[in-house]
Amino acid sequence: MSLLNEILDYNEKFVEEKHYEEFITTNLPDKRIVILTCMDTRLLELLPKAMNFKNGDVKIVKSAGAIINHPFGGIMRSLFVAVYELKADEIYIIGHHDCGMAKVKPEGILEKMIERGIEESTIEQMKFSGVNLDEWLKGFDNVSDSVRHSVDMVRHHPLMDKTVPVHGLVIDPKTGKLDVVIDGNTNENR
Repeated sequence: MSLLNEILDYNEKFVEEKHYEEFITTNLPDKRIVILTCMDTRLLELLPKAMNFKNGDVKIVKSAGAIINHPFGGIMRSLFVAVYELKADEIYIIGHHDCGMAKVKPEGILEKMIERGIEESTIEQMKFSGVNLDEWLKGFDNVSDSVRHSVDMVRHHPLMDKTVPVHGLVIDPKTGKLDVVIDGNTNENR
């Protein structure tokens, strides 16, 4: 049985037995918060529990490393929608220790793309078209510095409401302990 079939079989029972009822809420975050965090699997349940959030409390946007690498990309658009349409009043950028993005090297990803069938000519064409793949694919050396960078991208964006606090934190993916990097209420680095 394929994983998709296994998921669909489970889903049928989930709906039939009305397990969804405990998750019913609105599309607006009850605590008026949007979180940008990493897509790391260890954070799926740990992060909300470590922050005392339940289903419906917050909007969560995920990206590799909780990195915002373009001021007009999908991550920023999601944050704007959360603030301007979905009534979020605070933004939390939460990176984590032991992040895979600290180990990512663009050349390694490009090699794996080629191994999986992407033509070298396609990669070269993108480079000649002005796409800086090394910059776009790079990770980071220090998670706190990366969180500061993402906070600054949001805080200084010309379209962001300046009254919205933008906090920067780092979570331990083993214990859930949060360390404040930037307190968005005071804009203090820690």
